[in-house]
Amino acid sequence: MASANPMQDPVCLIENNDLKKLVINDEALQILMNITQPVVVVAIVGQYRTGKSYLMNNLAGRKKGFELGASIQSKTKGIWMWCIPHPTKHGHTLVLLDTEGLGDVEKGDSENDAWIFCLAVLLSSNFVFNSVGTINQQAMEQLHYVTELTKRIRLNSSERRDEKESDEYRRVFPSFTWCVRDFHLQLERNGQKITEDEYLQNSLMLKPGLSEHVRQYNLPRECINEYFHSHKCFVFDRPTSTENLQHLEDLQDLDLNKVFVEQTHRFCNYTLTEGRVKTVAGGQEINGRLLGNLARTYVETIHSGSIPCMESAVVVLAKMENDEARKDAVSTYRAMMKSNEESFPTETQDELLDMHRICEQVALGVFLGSSFQDKDQKYLQELKRQLDDIFSEFSKCNENKSATRCKEVLEILWAPMETNISRGIYMKPGGYRQFSEDKMWLVNEYIKIPGKGMKALEVLQDFLNKTKDVEVGIMQADRTLTQKEKELQDNKAREAAAQREKEILEMKNKHTEQLLLAERRNYEQNEKMLLEKMEADKNRLREENKWLIEQKMKEIEIVKNQEFQGQIYKLQRDLEQLKAKKAKDEEDNGWCVIA
Repeated sequence: MASANPMQDPVCLIENNDLKKLVINDEALQILMNITQPVVVVAIVGQYRTGKSYLMNNLAGRKKGFELGASIQSKTKGIWMWCIPHPTKHGHTLVLLDTEGLGDVEKGDSENDAWIFCLAVLLSSNFVFNSVGTINQQAMEQLHYVTELTKRIRLNSSERRDEKESDEYRRVFPSFTWCVRDFHLQLERNGQKITEDEYLQNSLMLKPGLSEHVRQYNLPRECINEYFHSHKCFVFDRPTSTENLQHLEDLQDLDLNKVFVEQTHRFCNYTLTEGRVKTVAGGQEINGRLLGNLARTYVETIHSGSIPCMESAVVVLAKMENDEARKDAVSTYRAMMKSNEESFPTETQDELLDMHRICEQVALGVFLGSSFQDKDQKYLQELKRQLDDIFSEFSKCNENKSATRCKEVLEILWAPMETNISRGIYMKPGGYRQFSEDKMWLVNEYIKIPGKGMKALEVLQDFLNKTKDVEVGIMQADRTLTQKEKELQDNKAREAAAQREKEILEMKNKHTEQLLLAERRNYEQNEKMLLEKMEADKNRLREENKWLIEQKMKEIEIVKNQEFQGQIYKLQRDLEQLKAKKAKDEEDNGWCVIA
């Protein structure tokens, strides 16, 4: 589905079964597999019964969809998914992930909650945390799962951790939006009005000190600051009376708190307008199929008892996607060459090479359009080998059809002469001269007939060699020829055969030169296409670096306004690290082009 057939209702993507094990739902996985568009993935987490599903339904432009809980019992189990055409990004699909409420007393399984939280982070490009009341220490304690992210998620296969690792987390982790429901305070600090974002940044400020109490206070705040590349906040008034909350999905906007409706619209507009496409390391955008494979890979890793590794998951994705891209490219090339088979045999080698060039370029376009982080060009080289092998098959087919056609023509032209031989017409005085004239007529007629293909000269030479004994027998039987004349005729026949052999050799050399020239021309064209893709990948990485730096500068500006000097220093240090990484990426020449 390039979202031609949008889902009418959500389905469960990752089920929480009776054994409290997370299981991928095959129906949901198949939906993702059919989505070829880039995906913008919004996941929401939070305590159960905090109104997460209501916000997600609004993002979908619907009142109903994700089930709203009207009682103290949590309704959403596991992670539910809703895929719809993106309302503001043409050619993109919006994937909404509504998660099971954290801290459900009936479930009583913090381990399971932690994995739900981690999967929401791993799969989303835009992460929303939903809470009630204010952003205080209690709310931070509800968000304690964020402190376990680096214990449960590994960036790469190395056991060693780098102090600059947080920079890399920012590249692959989603944006962070905190939605505070039923907010009743004034947005003020020191008597001055502040924005929602300033409120969040104030709440994320660290306390000085080294005590265990301070460390516990700072830990969730550090994690949010370190691992999420951007931070946004929305506060919401209470939507309506307690009685009406029980059937909120049936109420119209006119029945709700006007301020709450406006706040909800602002949240939806921001999320739909600013929401980013899901990417992996290197800024590579992913589609539904890749998202589905990511989900399956992570869930299988959790089942195995291992820690999900983002680098390893991308390696698995790359193999799956590149294998599929290579197969699609091979199928495209073979189908196009097969459609050209009706024009076999080609009259010249150039005609066949032009067919190959066009088909190869289309196939390469198919591969490059879907290939995924083939940095060492392993899959590209394998594709090239396969296309060369298939081209050899079609070249052989072209030659066989040429040989078959030439033999058919010669059989027709030879038939009258064969009849004369069987009747002994040539076995009499002057018979050799008549045979020679008839043979000359055969050769001339054969040359004039079109559509014989590249084997015309070789097949003719082979045919004349096979009839040599017949010709010699007729010449020896003709008593009107002197021995000297017979030797002269024999020499003429040898010279003609030698001349044809020379022409055949020259033609083969020419074909070889044409093939080398075509390979060089194809290589240059393929190199151009590959360089264009590499440049597009570099541009994507540059845009990612630029965006990360802009986000960090915005945070610095907010903190400056609030005069938190210690925090400014840390943010500026992070900014310098991002700029250094940007400079390194720009110096990197990328992949080398391999013939």
